[in-house]
Amino acid sequence: MRIHESIPTASARDSLIDVVKLTKKFDDVTVVDEISFNLHQGELFGFLGPNGAGKTTTINMLTGLSRPDSGTIRVAGRDCTENPKAAQSLIGIVPDESNLYPELSGFDNLCFCASLYGLRKNERRERAKKLLETFGLKDAADRKFAGYSKGMKRKLTIAAGIIHSPQILFLDEPTTGIDVASARQIRQLIADFHRAGTTIFLTTHYIEEAERLCERIAFIVKGQIVRTDSVKNLLQPLLGRQVMLISVSNAANDLSGKLGAAFHNYQFQSISSEQIRIESAEPISLGPLVRFIEEQKVEVKEARRLGPSLEDVFVTVTGIEANALRIEAEKKGGAA
Repeated sequence: MRIHESIPTASARDSLIDVVKLTKKFDDVTVVDEISFNLHQGELFGFLGPNGAGKTTTINMLTGLSRPDSGTIRVAGRDCTENPKAAQSLIGIVPDESNLYPELSGFDNLCFCASLYGLRKNERRERAKKLLETFGLKDAADRKFAGYSKGMKRKLTIAAGIIHSPQILFLDEPTTGIDVASARQIRQLIADFHRAGTTIFLTTHYIEEAERLCERIAFIVKGQIVRTDSVKNLLQPLLGRQVMLISVSNAANDLSGKLGAAFHNYQFQSISSEQIRIESAEPISLGPLVRFIEEQKVEVKEARRLGPSLEDVFVTVTGIEANALRIEAEKKGGAA
């Protein structure tokens, strides 16, 4: 499937979006606070943060749905601060909630969206058919959108966002609130778009999703960007660290303090009532740890070594426990 008209070469990494000191307030609350970043051509850029961090507000300003109070936005060299619609033809938008029409069929929804971008009747019908097939929705083409499952609705919303073959795709929490199988399909589609040369701006509060898909990531907390870097550079300081996860029968919370007092060279953290995370700058000797735990009349069920993860970086940089993001996703009915 053709994603957009011209696919940039690997060396063409010019800045496609430039944001400088972007700010947005609602009444007395500053939702986005003087954030600055750029997005390179052909890049998959992640915006990672909890609910209420300012992710959706940022996307709304970048796509012309909301005007900033101050700061500048340039997209493909066009000033979108004063003229929010200046780059509309270049971008596709997939909002966090579907904006399609429940009374229309999947096919008619796609054709209608294509007409908004000026595609001719034959071309929009042809693209709609191809996208329905690509997204595994061919058999549901004539069904009303209202009767689609959550996963199907999400996929059709993404298809509508790329019906005009945009150069830049904005995805706001694309896998939140859908089943695991659909989330996996959508992540694969996003990866395919990226390989085809589409520039993608992705917001998410799934740390694993950001680590798996993105080239660069910005951590945003309370409207401020606290760190922006490549995934490789974010993980670099952790490469020398040793991490282990031990699963026990119970009482992990009580064990962490006892283990910390007995093993001064290791750092211990209770992940849950049955899991303890151990981190060290030197190799972790498992035998003494298991013996100590069993002496406390607690059974060790499993012990496994972990590689460095973006979750560790996020917790260190933001001070927000990764579990808090998972809880938010569960509240919205999200898939892990």
